[in-house]
Amino acid sequence: MSDNGQEQTRKSAGHVIVDTLAAHGVERTYVVPGESYLDVLDGLHNSSIETIVCRHEGGATYMAEADGKLHQRPGIAMVTRGPGAANAHVGLHTAWQDSTPLVLFVGLIPFEHREKEAFQEFDPKAWFGTGAKRVMILDHAERASEIVAEAMFAAMSGRPGPVVVGLPEDIIRHEISAELHPEIPVATGGMTVTDWKALNAALQEAEKPLFVFGGNDWSHEGAADFTCWLEEHDLPAAAEWRCEGTVPFDSPSYVGPIGYGRPKPTYDLLEETDLLIFVGTVPGDVITDGFNVRQNWEKKNFIVTIDPALRGRSGPVSHQIVAKPDVFVRDLLLMDLPVKDSWKEWTSRMRGEQEKFAQLPPATPSQGQAKMATMMSNLVKSLPEDALVTFGAGEHTNWAHRYFPTNGYASMISARNGSMGYSVPSAVAASLSYPGRRVVTIAGDGEFLMNGQELATATQYGATPLVIVMDNQQYGTIRTHQERQYPERVSGTQLANPDFALMAQAFGGFGVRVEQDADVPAALEAALKAIDEEQKFALIHLIVEQGVKAY
Repeated sequence: MSDNGQEQTRKSAGHVIVDTLAAHGVERTYVVPGESYLDVLDGLHNSSIETIVCRHEGGATYMAEADGKLHQRPGIAMVTRGPGAANAHVGLHTAWQDSTPLVLFVGLIPFEHREKEAFQEFDPKAWFGTGAKRVMILDHAERASEIVAEAMFAAMSGRPGPVVVGLPEDIIRHEISAELHPEIPVATGGMTVTDWKALNAALQEAEKPLFVFGGNDWSHEGAADFTCWLEEHDLPAAAEWRCEGTVPFDSPSYVGPIGYGRPKPTYDLLEETDLLIFVGTVPGDVITDGFNVRQNWEKKNFIVTIDPALRGRSGPVSHQIVAKPDVFVRDLLLMDLPVKDSWKEWTSRMRGEQEKFAQLPPATPSQGQAKMATMMSNLVKSLPEDALVTFGAGEHTNWAHRYFPTNGYASMISARNGSMGYSVPSAVAASLSYPGRRVVTIAGDGEFLMNGQELATATQYGATPLVIVMDNQQYGTIRTHQERQYPERVSGTQLANPDFALMAQAFGGFGVRVEQDADVPAALEAALKAIDEEQKFALIHLIVEQGVKAY
């Protein structure tokens, strides 16, 4: 009996876990089922949470990781013990390096079987302890709701990242109180008076200031306010690698991407600028070209991040502002600075370089083999304002970096840890999150087959991405490095591929194979028509020449 004399409602711990997730605003979970967490699956049966059944644990965690990038709450994945947990690890590493909030629930062996080398037994803390923010095991059923709330909090607090929750199959069947633990508020930081004065003074002193934005911890409103403030002050902003869109592609303040394979003008920016302000990210390995650029300790760098440890940064730190991006922007809006002529000239010059870099190639096909340049030109001209692009890793991604018009926060979803196989799962998650929105993924032929099976998931749940597979019959990025270090000794990088268009058709989507450049516009038109009129995903298998790069 409760204190007021009413009988207290009781449920299994597995059902309470589901109720707690729903109370935290979770809309869907990406799962590969296992007998180790059947009670949680049973709780999902009548829940408001949509259960997306995936075909591989790597695909499931990639989808959940992408979901975490798309929303201001953690993505949720559920897998089983042993082999299932091992397969899910790739998504955890992506969430760790990309600072994405993610909670991975892993079904475990019964409590009483522990440390007997039972079937599929493993030690979650030993496996995941160095690659997750926290690893929590539900050893006491009564704490089910509390541990879920703690996991959600841990994934979002400070620098966001992955959290693992282990669920012993016998513990989650115990009946407990159905009372739910309240959501734990996340501290957001903010500019102190000292921070505000220091940044104000640094900006007024600077002749060539540059903002660099990145990370997954923004809101749409915060990104829009940030863009307006930059434009009002004629100040430039560059994008962290694979984070384009926070400041829109067409903004006069956007001056291009900084990362692997970056165009030379943005490479030179880091040394030329006299004040760098990183917002939501840090000057890490990729931004600084392997800890080589911007290492002079006399350089002036302001870093805005909620992580007081500044994990992953290199080079000088002039001042740290401990704040999440939105809160920093809220305080930044109060800073009304006189616009210098030098700022206008600096921003205009770099914006001009970006516009030249992003100028579309001819849309009219040429003779001969299909070209990615023709595809991108025709694609971009067909896109609505809110189009979203996803991709994994490889040289094929540079076509999106250069040409895709990312016009808002979270319009580019990718794996900044360089993880291959991310393209299709992330596109499925994005399409499910935003039904009717134009979602495009650009996959390489090497990457596509790593998780192409999730097209079955797309069909099952009505996801409708456009999948462009750029097939150059090789692992292109590795081949580039190979030729640089071992010229004329091609080894281990060449591929023989199936017909991906037929594969797409077998999965229930639209598929077309394109070998000639003249056929590109019609293929794209047919693919978009299939998405819009038949409500199915579409795949274009584009056979291109080897060695042709975006830049």
